Amino acid sequence: MPTPFDDVIAAIQAARYHNQRLEVHSDLVSVGIFRDLLMGCPKIAADFEAGSVGHWFNVPAPAARGRKIDLFVGEPSPGKIPEVRTARICIENKSVITAHRNKTNRLDDLDEVLRAIHRVKPEAIILATVLVGTAERVLNIPDHVKKAFRATPAEFERRVLPRLSSGDASLWQEFEYAASYNRADDPAKTIAAFRSLPTRRPGQTHVLGYDFVMLVPVFIDNVSQPRINRANKFGIDVDATYKQMLDTICRAYEARWHL
Repeated sequence: MPTPFDDVIAAIQAARYHNQRLEVHSDLVSVGIFRDLLMGCPKIAADFEAGSVGHWFNVPAPAARGRKIDLFVGEPSPGKIPEVRTARICIENKSVITAHRNKTNRLDDLDEVLRAIHRVKPEAIILATVLVGTAERVLNIPDHVKKAFRATPAEFERRVLPRLSSGDASLWQEFEYAASYNRADDPAKTIAAFRSLPTRRPGQTHVLGYDFVMLVPVFIDNVSQPRINRANKFGIDVDATYKQMLDTICRAYEARWHL
């Protein structure tokens, strides 16, 4: 079945480029995961239909310097903003696509949110997904190309936008100044870094760790058509791993709230 990460790729293709300054990808992943949980997890679907749990996006994490929980599934609370003490599922969605040096910041984000949630609700099911870019160069549209057309946005829409994500290699020469470069081993190093995040075994809610961390290699350079790197050298079967993640959530949810 299509994954939420396919939804992200489709959205980039529709927009013609990836805007790394926005959180559109995170919202799409959150929506898609919750959709698939309702379809594949009878206990979650039944609790949601009964109103004993709800779902929210971008919920503030406690004492985490403005960090937010991208997808929050928990018990309804009297206030408008759900409280972490009612959490049952918390999912963080990150990406390291255009600048692999940012992996350290994203790791820090994930560590901080993990600690904040575990401190308040250790039995909450805590997961992370990370899109990892595999392109060695990326045409930076929002920070460089679009700025060159700040005074003539219609020209950007007419002359540049239709060519993006189309395979038009002449864009590299025309906007050479806007290209960001990654080293050939950057994706492997980034994946290794995120694989070092602490995880925990089923039933070990006292242990500080993620219940699942999903890494998704993606090719996004804003010139070629974007795609999920399903055939990758990192040993990641995206579809099988996504199914495994959903199964992990379903089993943990039933074990922690229905036994």
